[in-house]
Amino acid sequence: MTTTASDEAIWLFGYGSLIYKVDFPYLERRRARLRGWARRFWQGSHDHRGTPEAPGRVVTLVADPDAVCIGMAYRVTPAVFAHLDHREKNGYARIAADFRFDDDSEVRGLVYVAAPGNEAYLGPADEAAIARHIAGARGPSGENRDYLLALAAALRELGSDDAHVFGIERALHRIGDDATV
Repeated sequence: MTTTASDEAIWLFGYGSLIYKVDFPYLERRRARLRGWARRFWQGSHDHRGTPEAPGRVVTLVADPDAVCIGMAYRVTPAVFAHLDHREKNGYARIAADFRFDDDSEVRGLVYVAAPGNEAYLGPADEAAIARHIAGARGPSGENRDYLLALAAALRELGSDDAHVFGIERALHRIGDDATV
């Protein structure tokens, strides 16, 4: 039997920039949810939204049995991972996970997670502190604030009410409002 690219396809769950910055080919794209994981701005970015001397903050997933993370799932061929592994290299590793689509069907796929203890992990902080950190960070991929604002907009489009992301976004806007007074 001949194997085609679609026969080898793997589902990938995106919960951060993979929702809105889709710079890779995919065979199918669907809204999905991942139970037991919460999106958090606890990962440092030395290579995209910050520098080694002044890392930005980007999202990772943290285990939380009561959480449901809304994102996008992509059916991709294995060749896509050469690009994605480079893009998600700063502390992220691929793990297997089960996620569900809006029709309640479930698939097993992969998700990039930056676990505590990796070299770029920054850990928890309150929303105001994270917003201040993001407001001052910039890297080769641009201002860290653009990452936060693009993610918040993408989550609204998905109909995801993410209190953590939106709380940091509100705190960032307050910083901007205070700076203009």
